[in-house]
Amino acid sequence: MQSTTPPALPSVVDADTWRRELAELRVREKAATRELDAIAAQRRRLPMVEMPDYTLVGKDGPVRLADIFEGRSQLIVYNHMWFEGKEWQCPGCTSLTSQWTRLDFLEPYDARFVIVTQGPIDEALAYKERVGNRMEWYSTADSPFGADVDAPAGGGFAVNVFLREGDTVYRTWHTNGRGTEQLAFTFPLMDVLPYGRREEWQDSPEGWPQTDTFDGWLSSQKVAELYGREPREA
Repeated sequence: MQSTTPPALPSVVDADTWRRELAELRVREKAATRELDAIAAQRRRLPMVEMPDYTLVGKDGPVRLADIFEGRSQLIVYNHMWFEGKEWQCPGCTSLTSQWTRLDFLEPYDARFVIVTQGPIDEALAYKERVGNRMEWYSTADSPFGADVDAPAGGGFAVNVFLREGDTVYRTWHTNGRGTEQLAFTFPLMDVLPYGRREEWQDSPEGWPQTDTFDGWLSSQKVAELYGREPREA
């Protein structure tokens, strides 16, 4: 619940002072950018592990993991949390994946980005429609794939990346938790705001508005209200 007390404001200074302090911050911002470049360089040098020949289920039925690439050599998988019997799935996953509506830019990089969930495919596709998700969904409900890539039934979300050579698939990278923030545009936009994310764990000046963590996040119902559509009858 947001406070009714007016929030504190940043101090007001002259333009030269503002530019000087901005320049000091910019040094750290550029250093962080260079560190991210170095991390990406290390990521490109990671070894990989060969995967078994998994079979998942898509909208058209069973499909081999190697065929989910649809001819591309690289595949990003978002492992969407799934809770059996629930009408609304994880709001964090639902909100995060609602951002990815234009993925054609990956084609020149020989890559594809899909969602894999532990939910049965019929339920998963119905949920995709309800919340207006635009990505391609696959189910690992009858496959050990999800558990083997650190996204077991009843477990958390994850991002996994794979490389295909012919029919052989290799796992090259994995992250979860806050590691997925780098794949979103929402958090960087919030972080450049004067008040930031306004979450209680953040280091903010005295008097800055702060709320419980997740208070500002969209619920699954709100995502459906904003972007969703009811499943069409067959």
